[in-house]
Amino acid sequence: MSVNEQVLSYPIPNDAALDPPAEWAELRAKCPVAHVTLPSGDRATLLTRYEDVKQVLADPRFTRQLNAPDAARLSADGGGVFSSEMATIIPDSGEEHQHWRRLVGKWFTAKRMNAMRPAMIRIAEDLIDDMVKRGAPGDLRASLGFPLPVYVICDMLGVPAADRDRFSYWSDTLLNLTRYGKAEIEAAQGEFFQYMSDLVAAKRAEPGDDLLSELIAAGGPEDGGLSDIQILVTGMALLVAGHETTANMIGKMVSMLLADRSRWERLLGDPSLIRTTVEESLRFDANSGFGLPRYLNAETEVSGTVLPRGTTVVCSMAAANRDETAFDDAGEMDLTRSPNPHLAFGSGAHSCLGQALARTELQVVLEVLLRRLPTLELAVPVEELERVEGLAVGGLREVPVRW
Repeated sequence: MSVNEQVLSYPIPNDAALDPPAEWAELRAKCPVAHVTLPSGDRATLLTRYEDVKQVLADPRFTRQLNAPDAARLSADGGGVFSSEMATIIPDSGEEHQHWRRLVGKWFTAKRMNAMRPAMIRIAEDLIDDMVKRGAPGDLRASLGFPLPVYVICDMLGVPAADRDRFSYWSDTLLNLTRYGKAEIEAAQGEFFQYMSDLVAAKRAEPGDDLLSELIAAGGPEDGGLSDIQILVTGMALLVAGHETTANMIGKMVSMLLADRSRWERLLGDPSLIRTTVEESLRFDANSGFGLPRYLNAETEVSGTVLPRGTTVVCSMAAANRDETAFDDAGEMDLTRSPNPHLAFGSGAHSCLGQALARTELQVVLEVLLRRLPTLELAVPVEELERVEGLAVGGLREVPVRW
């Protein structure tokens, strides 16, 4: 049965940790607007071509209103990605959304990221020191990939260092589509919400040099600022988004580079390729998780197919990033690829606010690893790397390395 005659389960099952499912190429070629069944059992429409995904992500008719009565549920328990109630607190579109991005985006400029780079380097150095002290083999994901983004985003938000490790579990429950039950997800969200509520209250009483304090100082909505609940949910969203995505990407990027030793050797010989290597790792990532779901509020045509109002569309940026019509030799990892207009951070008005942060963290990780551990290698065959199951953001269970 061909792909356009069947309803695929989505996410598409795939055992290979770093390689794309074979169905991607077939879908792009023969069925770019495909019917899929989500973990909830609900039906959705999957897009896999570069131009289609880019079109939908830039089209305001494709909204983030996934709490609409006829929207497909992503998981059976309504968990994953963030509760729909919380997601509606941050303005979804129009001038209100742009205003929110302007207020928060001041903390995510390339200039500010460059100012933070020395602190990121120190954090990476300390984490690598600890991994080396424990001896080889080590787990790069647990030792470096996971803690570094948590420490950085917690510093930006003014979260006390002693509380950093609590966010790993909270973000996992909010981003996992299948691992946790409804009660566990709701309990974790309740704890997280209470923590952030207390943190915002503490910042209001004693402001610091951090993002939450600055949002509070901007005043309420009547002053051109945000309400308390918007500040609170913004903090939660940034902690989750700024942690899990980059934490997993660090492990996948290093694994991709070590899977073919010539890639690592090339970087050792020419560290000036770090910037383009990070971009190519983001494009080449075949294990990026669920993709971006959108709810269609008006009948629209995509790739010659009419989609009725009420359709839930899933944009697979990872599949789109392997589209041969958009990238020469799309199935090859080219460390010199430039320009590289990949869609790993989305596109349009909702493109990832923290992309400068993610890029800087990924560059710093490579820079420090190449300098400190030039003999780094995978401690298991690449075929033995295992995907994390159920996560809305794709990742590897472990990245065993030696040096």
